[in-house]
Amino acid sequence: MTEARAGWVRVPVGEGARRWASRGRCRRVLFVVHNVTSATRLLDVMPLFDDDLRVQMLATCTGSSPFQGGVGELLAAVGVPVLPWEQAVRTPVDLAVSASLGGQIAALHGKLAVLSHGVGYTKRLRSPVAGRRSPDAGRRAPVFGLAPEWLLEDGRPVADAFVLSHPEQAERLRESCPEAAGAAVLAGDPCFDRMLAARGHRDRFRRALGVRDGQRLVVLSATWNPEGLFGDGGAGDVLPALLPRLTGELAADEYRVAAVLHPNIWQGHGPGQVRAWLDGARRSGLALVDPLGGWRQALLAADAVIGDHGAVTYYAAALGVPVALAAAPLAHVDPRAPLAGFLADSPRLDPFAPLPAQLDALIAGHRPQPGPARFTSSVPGESAGRLRELFYGLMELPEPERPALLEPLPLPAYEPVRRSSPMRVLTRLPAGAGPGAVVLRRWADPAYEPGGDAAVPTAVHTSAHTAVPEDTRDPGRLDLADVILRHGAPDDPRFGAPADWCAEILRRYAHCALAAYVTGPGDCTVRTRGGDALALTAVPGAADADPAAYASALHAWLAAGRSAAALAEHGLLVRTGAREHRVTVAPLRA
Repeated sequence: MTEARAGWVRVPVGEGARRWASRGRCRRVLFVVHNVTSATRLLDVMPLFDDDLRVQMLATCTGSSPFQGGVGELLAAVGVPVLPWEQAVRTPVDLAVSASLGGQIAALHGKLAVLSHGVGYTKRLRSPVAGRRSPDAGRRAPVFGLAPEWLLEDGRPVADAFVLSHPEQAERLRESCPEAAGAAVLAGDPCFDRMLAARGHRDRFRRALGVRDGQRLVVLSATWNPEGLFGDGGAGDVLPALLPRLTGELAADEYRVAAVLHPNIWQGHGPGQVRAWLDGARRSGLALVDPLGGWRQALLAADAVIGDHGAVTYYAAALGVPVALAAAPLAHVDPRAPLAGFLADSPRLDPFAPLPAQLDALIAGHRPQPGPARFTSSVPGESAGRLRELFYGLMELPEPERPALLEPLPLPAYEPVRRSSPMRVLTRLPAGAGPGAVVLRRWADPAYEPGGDAAVPTAVHTSAHTAVPEDTRDPGRLDLADVILRHGAPDDPRFGAPADWCAEILRRYAHCALAAYVTGPGDCTVRTRGGDALALTAVPGAADADPAAYASALHAWLAAGRSAAALAEHGLLVRTGAREHRVTVAPLRA
């Protein structure tokens, strides 16, 4: 092997591969990756070749994208042989499948099919393909995926098939580059089809994200580039002000907030940097959704989406989710594309107005726009069959007899709400509501004192207090806390028994009136400044609430001059948002 070929793959392709490969007569299918974003669409279609012993799958990376982070790890996880680009362009294949037009894909040896990795081709880009001169240079930027500089090489189509999801895309392609129109193929949208097939699992996806009954899930959707919601180069950098308000204005027991960020944000700036930028919001309860495996499930689970001009926001609208735009740079969108009409007609989020009222109005007044569902795919549910027919036809190989099927969306790992920021808690004991009733609302580290209910019924007692987790980033807040919290296993030797930890906290912090150690989804141990040691336990059917809320309810009850002994018979009736939770209150066993 020459020095120039160091690192090249030898099996199942390469010099002498037939000698070493167990199945050397397979048709070769090469998946061409540009970055993590485009790879996600290739992962959608790879299962179409499952169970076919006649096909050997390979992968390569063009190296042409500025977003190279995460590509190596992703390809390693897929587990198919990865060819260096220099080897890939010298290796004959029966079919190459790409989800981008970037890089020198015309140099590949074999039939080539190109898929879109978003909702069709909608964006204008400032620069053409590297190495090709744009005929529109000096004029308005061309539409990526539709202009001749992307579609043609020496006057001929760079691909044998340009896969589109709707005839309107084919029409715009024909207008922009008639020489490539003959290679256009309508084959639907596999990404959208996977979401449609998973709609019945919405409740499971919500539970996986820690969304409780009665809560609304608000998803923040941000695409990459300076003009997107995450960017700082648009009409206004709204993100720094919006993030703390999402968790500081939306009551914690009434809302769950999650963020779906474009993979290019993660890989361009670095996952560690992204997490650092969002650290405060995460400590206040923001869930960061996996940009590869969890964003579709989050859209299916959402009650509302705050987004921008990215494909994820458009997919949300296609699914019928209420959408409010926090950024919408129309100048970078093809005015003929359906996305432009969607952006022009969608409600705007006012970054300076109260968020709860805007979300209430958005959800109550929602009437789905017909465009997104209509234009995302003209053949919903049919992409698997159409794509497999195309791929096998290009390879001149008979299709397998089994049905063409996509992989179902996986159920994400459970992600419970984790808050380490101080909570501001407003409580009231409503008159005539029955024994032990406490109504409370909680906000994660609000910038200002939150308001109570607009129309509060007659209450025996109203109060406010601050509950602070012991692992807060600002330990100085513990000195002012009314309630101090800890989540952990009941037998964690680092803290001792839960009751012992509570006693230690009361000794250490003189202002603290109640210490609560949460040991499970419906249980916590508390000690009060008055000397009570109690076990709070949710009765069956109420265990989906945060037991820290029970501790705050008990504190409000005691602060109103009531006794813990008065709760022995009926316990607490804790009302958070639209939910009621009956909680038993019992002396702690010695």
